[in-house]
Amino acid sequence: MKGPAIFLAQFVGDEPPFDSLPNMAQWVASLGYKGIQIPTWESRLINLELAAQSMDYCQELQGVCSEHGIEISELSTHLQGQLIAVHPAYDEMFDGFAPEAVQGKPAERQAWAQQQLLLAARASRNLGLNAHATFSGALLWHTLYPWPQRPEGLVETGFRELAARWKGILDGFDEAGVDLCYEIHPGEDLHDGITFERFLEATGNHPRCHILYDPSHFLLQQLDYVQFIDFYHERIKMFHVKDAEFNPNGRSGIYGGYQSWKDRPGRFRSLGDGQIDFGAIFSQFAKYGYEGWAVLEWECCLKHPEDGAAEGAPFIDAHMIRTTDRAFDDFASSGADELANRRILGLD
Repeated sequence: MKGPAIFLAQFVGDEPPFDSLPNMAQWVASLGYKGIQIPTWESRLINLELAAQSMDYCQELQGVCSEHGIEISELSTHLQGQLIAVHPAYDEMFDGFAPEAVQGKPAERQAWAQQQLLLAARASRNLGLNAHATFSGALLWHTLYPWPQRPEGLVETGFRELAARWKGILDGFDEAGVDLCYEIHPGEDLHDGITFERFLEATGNHPRCHILYDPSHFLLQQLDYVQFIDFYHERIKMFHVKDAEFNPNGRSGIYGGYQSWKDRPGRFRSLGDGQIDFGAIFSQFAKYGYEGWAVLEWECCLKHPEDGAAEGAPFIDAHMIRTTDRAFDDFASSGADELANRRILGLD
């Protein structure tokens, strides 16, 4: 495992040190981070089109980071990926993710988003990255609770269409040699293990279809986030380290009653302030030999973001496990001898 790293999306702003890549690289390095995950929609940090075209530009980006002992861990297209599949009910709310020229034009907006993903595949390749973060978008989310009853075949049709929209993009990432990692997230059609399996099957088990694992979204669904790693470790190529808590009461539960984040039973917290068992998670990743980055994503509804960022690096660093190259009881080994083994078993 590599890290700690930090996702910059929640920190970018107009004031230093949050206004440019050089300033942010210096800031996160001062906090103890070794990597940054860059949101590609933030032109203050990266020119995605130029990164897809120019190795020189990518080397400049890497140089800016390396001056401060920082690496680029991954790129993100969460906002653009959302626009690959938008149900009409959400058109107006998601228009803000796209340039003004394609707002109010769903087909053109989707085409723009698809091109953005393909640019991100090439930019990732040019930066020497092997994984990329995104959202799947959603056609079925409004039918999550089956009332009225879902018509037969609706779910299958939805996942066939979703896979069809992503197939060419996945092929583009395959050509670039980069894994496309979908953050499993409520609001997306890929929001748990079952829905990921449906999508994976609909893509023909595409070799570049992978998972960004974020346990906070599983705790809020009351899903076993540790066992999830047992099931899907071969497909988990990215890791957002984000805490959460779930405290249901007599008035509100998983659905939250349309309350603000700070009043919901399920809410995101800074690392160490929630209920996630990160010791168990990091142990699971050590067990299965996870080789990606551990990336802080800060989304606390209470704590100041700068405090959350400052506390995040040492928290992740303390949980990372350097895996052993020998067994703890090797000192008691009696060696390998097939004849001796047979004698011990009473066979000779």
